[in-house]
Amino acid sequence: MQDWTLRQIHRSRSGEVRWDVFGNEHADPVVLLHGTPFSSYVWRGVVRALAATHRVYVWDMPGYGTSEMSDGQDVSLAAQGRVFTELLAHWGLAEPSVVAHDFGGAVSLRAHLLHGARYRDLVLVDPVALAPWGSPFFRLVGANAEVFEQLPPALHGALVREYVTSASHRGLHPAALDALVDPWLGEAGQPAFYQQIAQADQRFTDEIQSRYGELDLPVLICWGAEDTWIPIEKGRELADLVPGSRLQPIEGAGHLVQEDAPAELTAALLGFLT
Repeated sequence: MQDWTLRQIHRSRSGEVRWDVFGNEHADPVVLLHGTPFSSYVWRGVVRALAATHRVYVWDMPGYGTSEMSDGQDVSLAAQGRVFTELLAHWGLAEPSVVAHDFGGAVSLRAHLLHGARYRDLVLVDPVALAPWGSPFFRLVGANAEVFEQLPPALHGALVREYVTSASHRGLHPAALDALVDPWLGEAGQPAFYQQIAQADQRFTDEIQSRYGELDLPVLICWGAEDTWIPIEKGRELADLVPGSRLQPIEGAGHLVQEDAPAELTAALLGFLT
């Protein structure tokens, strides 16, 4: 992925996890979670900015990016929530700041509400958190994953490129698009792409949605104003459910806020975290 490399390895219950850490070891810790079908690569610019004032941890979830991809692997939201809790213990982080995008939002919420992970504060960026979720394409693939796995590689690659492209409002730089698509290609990547969609189940957010009122920490909700994957109306609904939370729209950004408006998102994060 060009100059983005995760140098550390943790062997989790759901497979090998690649991770890394940036910034002064004595600075306040912040952990960044990616969503689907992305990886920690989407945070590369934000990491470099936050590392000037924070100790920044990033990781690729099992089944994503440069982490292990294997047949029959548990990459569900339930599994990712357990792995994240396990990672926090591995890193020795008792109460870090957490910034979570898309599926990462559900992972961070499950870890906190179900597994006792504690955070200093929480930023949710266009999170998967409220029912109903999943586009018609997402549901179609989920119901027919075994069929889609058999697509010729060229057709599969075109499908993934189009899908990832649709997450951006402003359009992705060709190099960034290549980096986001590349993990999903090849003998391991193609089945892994459909495997993670097949295991996506709304019940994993249904289990915690009624508990959002229990969140007792500072919460910022950032949302791309032009998000067509999860409209900003969901952000307003979520802000109403989380006590004391604040919704900050990011103008001109789609679902991939990190790519569409990295400066605006970074400014919002720094203002909140410091």
